[in-house]
Amino acid sequence: MQIAGIICEYNPFHLGHLALVKETRRQGATHIAAVMSGNYVQRGEPALLDKHMRAKQALLCGVDLVVELPLPWAMAPAEKFAQGGVFLLDCLGADVISFGSECGDAARLLSLADILLSPTFPPLLHDELAAGCTFARARERAVERLAGPDTAQILQSPNNTLGVEYCKAIRTLSSSLRVFTMKRIGAAHDSLDMNVQAASASLIRSLTAENGAFAAHMPTAAAMILQTELEAGHAPASLTRMERAILAKLRTMEPAAFASLPDVSEGLENRLYAAVRTADSLETLYQSVKTKRYPLARIRRLVLSAFLGINRTHAAGLPPYVRILGMNTRGAEILHVSKMTTKRPIIANSSDILSLDNDARNVIELESQSTDVYSLFLPIPQPCGRDWTAGICKIRDNMQLPFQHDSVSFAGPPQE
Repeated sequence: MQIAGIICEYNPFHLGHLALVKETRRQGATHIAAVMSGNYVQRGEPALLDKHMRAKQALLCGVDLVVELPLPWAMAPAEKFAQGGVFLLDCLGADVISFGSECGDAARLLSLADILLSPTFPPLLHDELAAGCTFARARERAVERLAGPDTAQILQSPNNTLGVEYCKAIRTLSSSLRVFTMKRIGAAHDSLDMNVQAASASLIRSLTAENGAFAAHMPTAAAMILQTELEAGHAPASLTRMERAILAKLRTMEPAAFASLPDVSEGLENRLYAAVRTADSLETLYQSVKTKRYPLARIRRLVLSAFLGINRTHAAGLPPYVRILGMNTRGAEILHVSKMTTKRPIIANSSDILSLDNDARNVIELESQSTDVYSLFLPIPQPCGRDWTAGICKIRDNMQLPFQHDSVSFAGPPQE
């Protein structure tokens, strides 16, 4: 058994995701587990369609097991997002992590991760921040001072950056995961270009909102699920449907409440509090708070975190459980193995909550409440309780594994 792990959002599942699954299988993975964000994603908004349907898309497109990256990690900065995902892959007993990147070179990404974790790096980063650079630019310039412009340039591409965070997490968590990265194909991250081999998730989301022809950019099974959910009024989720509710919630909050949010520092709570008093739209609020030091993605996450009630306590440490969203027969085999070695309880149904400690219960209750709120972002709101009534998606199949080669293993030099 060779278990490969993928950390993902699948918002929604598209042809680029399918290419990675196929290449991961071709490289020797007999089983593929995905750690997937739930109903909210890292850009600080609700996912296009709910986590159960996105898990089903993944299972019908070659993934064997889908587990949930809990909300406090799914809506976190890249470093914490990566730590949560890598930790859960370890819990599942994965042998290798597989992801797409612009450079397609695992050794270079691991080397860059080591530079960022070296004791010589923080003072250089501090110097560049003090000079007025944004965090991203400061980090790039600090790396350039240590390793030259070619290495620093890697950080200019978003999937490279996330891949480096996965590598950092492997080092900091002392994980035994090996690294495989496929050179990213198709559109750049967030590109709206339609004339490419694999369109971005951003383009597909925009086409969905405009009733456009998204199916050409997705695997058939994934497109059919999305179309069915659209016709039923169960997608797309949109922030605009709850815009005034979000602003209303934030207007009731005091600076101390903003200060308790994850990733708030350096007086940002006061900036948020002041902006909320006058903002008449979410976009106005974002633009009022955003600065060089506080990029838009961070502000969007903070605003949605405030609305959903996420605080530092929820986000402390590492994910406290492994929650199953869906699986096929090979996914069940992964779980059978992982139950013997996992560092966290496995949650398959509501009765499993009884085995959790208080911290874990707090996180899973937050998840359930946030799912109840998620349904209000949909064209047709759904009743509460769907986090448990939806159940685990189970795909039963006896198909031969595509791209399986018993003699092939993940290639590359030792990654010590």
